[in-house]
Amino acid sequence: MVNSLLNGFQNFKKKYFSNESDFFSKLVKNGQAPKTMIISCSDSRVDPAILFNAKPGDLFVVRNVANLVPPFEKDDVYHGLGSALEYAVKTLKVHDIIILGHSHCGGISALCSFCKKEAEKQNSKVKNETEFIENWVKISKGALTDLDFSKWPGETQHIAEKNSIKNSLKNLKSFPWISKSLVENKLAIHGWWFDMEKANLWCFNKKNNSFEKF
Repeated sequence: MVNSLLNGFQNFKKKYFSNESDFFSKLVKNGQAPKTMIISCSDSRVDPAILFNAKPGDLFVVRNVANLVPPFEKDDVYHGLGSALEYAVKTLKVHDIIILGHSHCGGISALCSFCKKEAEKQNSKVKNETEFIENWVKISKGALTDLDFSKWPGETQHIAEKNSIKNSLKNLKSFPWISKSLVENKLAIHGWWFDMEKANLWCFNKKNNSFEKF
């Protein structure tokens, strides 16, 4: 597998340093100026650059388990996503931020599994089975309270994935400089859900509170 990555790098080098050397030289000289930030899942099957046929320099991407955005908090704890959002909005001045979720998300599955166990024990405290994952995905727990986990997995999984995207959109607005940019129409935020089985993209429509196929 490592050899295939090294071969892939040779292909990358040939394309951008041999065939398109001017293109990459401009990126180095002028720096990056992407207009779009994407917060996507770490899932190896969902690569934003491949999905959207993007070139180097087109997208400012942050990936984490289940493409989550926690609410704004100002403290001395490390905030990797918060720092990326701040850089994207204040320095790069991106025009759009996209929360890109997807079907069959392992992180959302972990959250649904936790919620199902909790419901089966009549809301008694359930011990975490992982050191980091369950605490992280609980960021979206509040968005899943109305779901019937007796029917999970199945369609409940997809509803949970979409609800989580909406929750992250809400949390984005809790960042004061994002909220300010939205009011000033300098920034737009979007929620997209990628159906891996059918290769369809669904976009959240705020007006009717639903996802519509692109």
